Amino acid sequence: MIDNITMNGPKMVSLFSGCGGLDCGFMRAGFNVIWANDFDSDAQAVYRLNLGEIDGRDIMTVNADEIPDCDILTAGFPCQPFSSAGNRRGVHDSRGMLYKECLRIIEKKMPKVIVFENVRGLLSTKYIDGRNLAEVIVSDLSTMNGVGYNVVHRLINASDYRVPQNRQRVLFVGVRKDLNITFVFPDKQSKDGLTLGNVLPVPDDATHQVDWPLSPQALEMISYIPEGGSWKDVPYEHLAPRFKRIRDNMKKYHSPNFYRRFSRNEICGTITASAQPENCGIVHPVENRRFTIREIARIQTFPDDYVFIDDSLKNITAMYKVIGNAVPVNMANAIALAIMQQVFCEGSIKQ
Repeated sequence: MIDNITMNGPKMVSLFSGCGGLDCGFMRAGFNVIWANDFDSDAQAVYRLNLGEIDGRDIMTVNADEIPDCDILTAGFPCQPFSSAGNRRGVHDSRGMLYKECLRIIEKKMPKVIVFENVRGLLSTKYIDGRNLAEVIVSDLSTMNGVGYNVVHRLINASDYRVPQNRQRVLFVGVRKDLNITFVFPDKQSKDGLTLGNVLPVPDDATHQVDWPLSPQALEMISYIPEGGSWKDVPYEHLAPRFKRIRDNMKKYHSPNFYRRFSRNEICGTITASAQPENCGIVHPVENRRFTIREIARIQTFPDDYVFIDDSLKNITAMYKVIGNAVPVNMANAIALAIMQQVFCEGSIKQ
């Protein structure tokens, strides 16, 4: 799947690698992933099937000396503590401090470049001392080991980088200060061809064309939702009691847009790990079902030969989780190509 040219590319260490979306995008750009780590067993299994070996230990138990030296370190540390879909406990959730593990390893390795990826909620999260967490991360990196990094961060929409999904994520990119380079985010790209009508038709021989069955209640609901509609189109008498309570007081519940069925002429909304109709646009435009594993993989821009595991319902639901948690491949590739050009191409970096 990935060309052998990556073996000669800049050496990359990948933390919180998931099932490999970010790594796949960086490998396509010519980076050589020499060490990857993720604690989730489902993500590990998919990563190994497609990209190679991955360390499955809890990163908190890994001594930095066990990790090889590298040119670039990437980390998509857990986003749930900062997500609007979660309880937003931020740094008060133990997972919210895992970026400190990244700092521990960066301090030991001092790679030329670091890349962090997370949800937009991180930008509004306060650190334990009241400071903005994003500012803390920039400050920590800018003074690292007396050398530090020139760090820029930006909230980006994946659909600006050839991903058929309106998925907002914050990216931090830091370049070691002694290289005298400040990263510039790549220009936005055309959104032509990103609608679901262009993405969903899959080849007849495509693998993983299986879906996680909806509950009887969900099936009843979506049978009344037209293409491009949502739960608000469901006749009141066909709503479950919980939804009736919300419909009765939309202002109190901030007019939620559950059960969004994006149309074929729209770009999809964010695919989440939960794959629940309440949380994301997981319902097929015209068929009364969830998107299949292959369809959500396409929406996340995984190549059609990327292998998942669907031999049981447990594994099928796990695949929705790992794909929903992944960094879209095309978005990762756009950032990787910009880093390669600005930092690692001949003439751009001090050797």
